[in-house]
Amino acid sequence: MLTSSRTTRPGTADPATRIPVAVHATDPISREGALSQLRRFPEIDLREETESGPGTVALLIDDVLDDTALTRLRRLVRSEGARAVLVVSALRETELLDVIECGVGAIVWRREATATRLVQAVLAAARGDGDLPADLLGRLINQVGTLHRGAAGRTGAPASGMTPREVDVLRLVSEGLDTGEIASKLSYSERTVKNVMHGLTTRLHLRNRAHAVAHALREGYI
Repeated sequence: MLTSSRTTRPGTADPATRIPVAVHATDPISREGALSQLRRFPEIDLREETESGPGTVALLIDDVLDDTALTRLRRLVRSEGARAVLVVSALRETELLDVIECGVGAIVWRREATATRLVQAVLAAARGDGDLPADLLGRLINQVGTLHRGAAGRTGAPASGMTPREVDVLRLVSEGLDTGEIASKLSYSERTVKNVMHGLTTRLHLRNRAHAVAHALREGYI
């Protein structure tokens, strides 16, 4: 379930079932501030940064979503199996797709990161729900609508929307592999991989690889 941050209330979890939370931040002040706020809630079980893993909610705090932050998100969610909450100052539309593609469903603006708001997002992430600021939710809905309108009624596309080869390539893209690694895994040439991606993004009017992965995830292909 994906909801706006205005519709979810913190404190609904059973206090006896504590949620392990590891706070990750690029500066010690931000990390200590988040820890101080979260300590007030009995349902939160604070862990060290090195303890992120399955069943843990990783709370990542950064100003912008640069390559380093995105790599950290992918590692925590995909490699370590944590659920993630992203606290950030701003996100561009393409970055929003990157975040969703990473598996992050809970996002908090830094300017709104009160103790109550942080716990609300942590509880949503622990349940596997989505929790986005209202303005981000609107942007995401608009992007999904654009995708569906662009693909609807188009001729020449496979009946299923994506060919098995396109799905195979996108699955490896979603795992963070580059063109050369995908070619090696599938025993294709790099040119073939590039042609598959170009044909897919052109046919379905997708902006880039992340957009294609997000579309495939939404449609249930990967």
